[in-house]
Amino acid sequence: MRQNDNVRFTSSSLKIPLPPQPSPFNFPFRSLALASQIENTRNSLAQFIDAVKARSDFRQFSPGLSIFWSRSTGSTQFASVTRNGRSDSRMKNVGGVGGLLIGKSSLLCSASLSLIGSDESTREDSLGTHISPSTSQKGTKKKEFLIPKSPLLCSASLALTRPEEPTTQAADTSGRETLQKGHSAGRVYDEERVLISEVLVRNKDGEELERKDLEMEALQALKASRANSALTVREVQEDVHRIIHSGYFSSCMPVAVDTRDGIRLMFQVEPNQEFQGLVCEGANVLPAKFLEDSFCDGYGKVINLRRLDEVISSINGWYMERGLFALVSAVEILSGGILRLQVSEAEVNNISIRFLDRKTGEPTTGKTKPETILRQLTTKKGQVYSMLQGKRDVETVLTMGVMEDVSIIPQPAGDTGKVDMVMNVVERPSGGFSAGGGISSGITSGPLSGLIGSFAYSHRNVFGRNQKLNISLERGQIDSIFRINYTDPWIEGDDKRTSRTIMVQNSRTPGTLVHAQDGNDGSLTIGRVTAGIEFSQPFRPKWSGTAGLIFQHAGVRGDKGDPVIKDCFGSPLTASGKIHDDMLLAKFEIVYTGSGDQGSSMFVVNTEQGLPVLPEWLSFNRVNARARKGVEIGPARVLLSLSGGHVVGNFPPHEAFAIGGTNSVRGYEEGAVGSGRSYAVGSGEISFPLLGPVEGAIFADYGTDLASGPTVLGDPAGARLKPGSGYGYGFGIRVDSPLGPLRLEYAFSDKHAKRFHFGVGHRN
Repeated sequence: MRQNDNVRFTSSSLKIPLPPQPSPFNFPFRSLALASQIENTRNSLAQFIDAVKARSDFRQFSPGLSIFWSRSTGSTQFASVTRNGRSDSRMKNVGGVGGLLIGKSSLLCSASLSLIGSDESTREDSLGTHISPSTSQKGTKKKEFLIPKSPLLCSASLALTRPEEPTTQAADTSGRETLQKGHSAGRVYDEERVLISEVLVRNKDGEELERKDLEMEALQALKASRANSALTVREVQEDVHRIIHSGYFSSCMPVAVDTRDGIRLMFQVEPNQEFQGLVCEGANVLPAKFLEDSFCDGYGKVINLRRLDEVISSINGWYMERGLFALVSAVEILSGGILRLQVSEAEVNNISIRFLDRKTGEPTTGKTKPETILRQLTTKKGQVYSMLQGKRDVETVLTMGVMEDVSIIPQPAGDTGKVDMVMNVVERPSGGFSAGGGISSGITSGPLSGLIGSFAYSHRNVFGRNQKLNISLERGQIDSIFRINYTDPWIEGDDKRTSRTIMVQNSRTPGTLVHAQDGNDGSLTIGRVTAGIEFSQPFRPKWSGTAGLIFQHAGVRGDKGDPVIKDCFGSPLTASGKIHDDMLLAKFEIVYTGSGDQGSSMFVVNTEQGLPVLPEWLSFNRVNARARKGVEIGPARVLLSLSGGHVVGNFPPHEAFAIGGTNSVRGYEEGAVGSGRSYAVGSGEISFPLLGPVEGAIFADYGTDLASGPTVLGDPAGARLKPGSGYGYGFGIRVDSPLGPLRLEYAFSDKHAKRFHFGVGHRN
C-alpha cells in the first residue's frame, strides 16, 4: 500500500484543530473549521460588549427609537463609565449635531463584540471620559484614551441573558428622564432595530473584492441584511454566521458606517487561499489514489471549508467501510494554499489470549498453547486495527474446532494512540468417545440393507497444538471400515498454512457397484488396506490444493471370505491376475468452494497417478472432475451439477466408474446404469420451501459411460447387461435434522422402474 508521507512543506499556518473524538468511529468532521474561524473573529472583537450592554436613546429621536448608532457628520467615539460596580457608556458627537447617552444596563453577553468609531480625528476632545469609582462626586472627571479611531464593528457570536436588576437610562444635559424600574432593558435591546440604507461586501481593508464570484457568494448567503431594512444585532450576527458557513471565507466582520445617506453596513471578509497542494501524514493504509481523486476537482480553486468537510467525511467513511480504527484528526491550512491533513490510525500494540472458564466465565489456564491461536490470526502487531479483520479472525479460531466461544475486545494502549487486542476464548472438551449410525449406499438388498453402526474416539487438541487424532470403526451388514487419522492443521514453522494428514485404513466394501450380485455368484467384497500421507494448502481465497502419496493393497473375497480372482462369468477381478493388486498412487486435487452451503458454487478436479516403483505395481492415471452451481429464483433454488472422469492404463475392474444410484442417476440401483473407463453424469434439481424445516424437490438425472464399458477388463457391465446410459426423474422432500439434511426421494427410470432413495447429507 502506498504511503503518503513522502512530501513535506514548512510554512506559517492557520490551524483548524479537531477536538478528541469520544469513539474511534465518531468520524464526522462537521463544521469545526467554521466554528474555529468564527472563534478567531470573536477574539478580534473584544470591545463591543461594553457598548451594547445598555439601551441607547438618540436625543433627536423619540425614546422608542433607541439605537446604538448615532447619525452625525463625523464619526462616533465611545467611552466606558464605571460607577459603584455598574457600567455606563457615553457617546460624544464629534460633529456637534447630536449626542447619545447610554445608561447602565443589565443585559449580559457571553461572547465579546466591539463597536468602534471611524473619525479621522484623534483629538482628545473627541474621546469619551472615564470616571473612576473613587471620584464619584460631580465634576471630578479624569480623561484617558480608550479606543483608537476605527469603523464601527460588531461581532458574530452573541448570547444574551437578563438578570432581574432594573436599569435606568439617562438623557443628555438638557434634561434626564428616568424610566420606570422593572422595565427589561435586555428585551428592549433585543427588539431595537436600526435602519440600514446600504449593504456591501468588502475585503478586510474596506476595498472591493478582486473576485466578484466570492462577493456574490457572500451576498447570496445573507438573509436578513438587505438595503433599506431594519436590523437587530442578532440578525446581523446570524448573517455573519451564514457567510462563514458558506465555507469560502476565513473571517467576517460587520462594520457599520454612518453616512449622509444613512447607515451603511459592510461585511469585511477574508477569503480562503486557493488550493495548490496537499500533504497527508499518518495515512499508512489509505490509498494515495483515493486522496488524489478526492481533492483533484478543487485544485486552483478557493478552499471551501464545507467541501473540505465533505472530503474529510469521505476519508473517514473509507476507513469505516473497512472497519478500520482511524480518522482525520487535524486539518491545517499552510501558506501558499497547501492543505495538511493529519490522520490518526490506531495501530495494534499488543495481542494477548485470555482463557475463560466454561462455567464461571472467570480467567483460567487453557490447554491450548497461545502461539497456536496467535498464528491463526491475520491481525498482527503494527497493523491498523480492523473490526472486519477481527471478525474473520474470530471465525478462523472457531474453525479450529477446539473453541466453544471466541470474542475480541480492543482496549486503548495508554496514551499512545494504539490499541491492545485481547482475545477471550472458551475451550471445548478436547476429546472423547462417540457412537452413531448411518446408511451405506452400496447395500440395497437384505434385511438390514444399508444400515451401519459406528464407534469412534477423537482428540481434537493433541499436545495443545490443535492436532487431531481420530480412531473410528464402522460396521454394516457386509461393509466395514477401520480408520486411524492423525492431522496437523498447520505444520509448525510453515507460513503457508499447510496441513498434514497421516492415514491408515482397512476397509471392506461391497463389490456390487461393479460386479452386481447375479445367480450363483454370491456376494463379493472388495478388501483394501491403505496407508498414506497428504498435504493441503490454501493458495487463494476459496481455493485449496492437496498433494499426497498413498499405497493400496486390494483384493476381492467371496461371501465365505476366501480370495477370489474371477467372477461367475469367468471375468478377472484383479488387474495383475493375482489375489491382490498393489499400487502406489500420487494424488493431486484442486478444490474451489463458494459460501460452503448446498446451493453455492463448487468445483473439484483430482488426478491419481499409479507409480510402478516395483514391476508388479499397477500403472494408470485417473482424472475426475465435479462442478455445481446454485441459482436463487424467488423462494426456489435451482441446483445444476455435472461430473465426469476418465482412466488411462492398467487398473482393476473394481476401480471403474460406477453409474446409477442415490448419488448418481436416481431411479436405478447402485451401479445399475453401467461401469466404464469413462463417464459423465448431469443432474438438475429445483427445491422450494414447504413447511418449517421441510423442503420439496423435483429432479432429473442422466448418466452415461460414454461407450467405455467394454474397455474395462472383463467387461463386467456388458456381462451383466447394463445399458451403459440412462436417466431418471422424480420428487422428494428434504428435512433439516441434527444429523444433517435427510433426503427421501421417489424416482422413475427410463426402464419404467420405480425406487425410493434415502440419504443423509447433501449429494456429492
